[in-house]
Amino acid sequence: MESKKAESYSAYLKIPELLSLQRPLSHPAEHDELLFIVIHQVYELWFKLMIHEIAAIGEAAAKGEIRKCARHYRRLIEIQRVLLQQISILETMTPVDFMRFRDHLNPASGFQSHQFREMEFLSGMKDATTLPHLKLTDEERARLERRLVEPDLRDAFDQVLRHEGFPIPKVTRVEALKEIFSRPESHYDLYTLCEAMIEYDENFQLWRYHHVLMVERMIGHKMGTGGSAGVGYLATTLKKRCFPELWEVRTHLGGGGGYGESK
Repeated sequence: MESKKAESYSAYLKIPELLSLQRPLSHPAEHDELLFIVIHQVYELWFKLMIHEIAAIGEAAAKGEIRKCARHYRRLIEIQRVLLQQISILETMTPVDFMRFRDHLNPASGFQSHQFREMEFLSGMKDATTLPHLKLTDEERARLERRLVEPDLRDAFDQVLRHEGFPIPKVTRVEALKEIFSRPESHYDLYTLCEAMIEYDENFQLWRYHHVLMVERMIGHKMGTGGSAGVGYLATTLKKRCFPELWEVRTHLGGGGGYGESK
């Protein structure tokens, strides 16, 4: 197929269209509403790229390409670091400045971000109970329902383990991880992948925690604009884990051999 050439930088990136999408609802426009809109639009762009990278991990895992999986995780981790930094930018807005335009957001809320939910589901944190509470288009709802039943990053890891000779599910993930972490020099690529995975998981939790603190700093314990319990709801999400076995295995390390050896 014949590829096209970009007419210009602006045309290639659709800059005029992009810059026309920041439309404050306050009138006259409150100064910090533009900050709020830009930050959250940028979040959604990063979410789109993260979903793209997660899909690439699944493809690489199906081929047993461990190092390629790890490389995509490294990119996800660097994006997460940017997401964390963006919260600090948002925190330059004072609570009083936010309250000047907050009512215009109602009933819109970050709780309704279908891409964030899609990332959660793809990362193994599938929760169908959230769907009835989300304000979604038919296309967005169908997409999330599909993600609930599609393979996720946990399934991708199982594929990698089987490719490396661990008979999952006969051998549990924790047993396989004990072998990998007890002998990292013998399973170096797998060990490196596991460390990237837990860093991805940890950054997910760090972002949630910082986000909870930021929301409390801005609105205290007011109800969220989308009808959620605000900080109270967000705090309940802090225990979610993408890869619980990667955390659990730390408890079992020290002494004893791998899954194939007698104790």
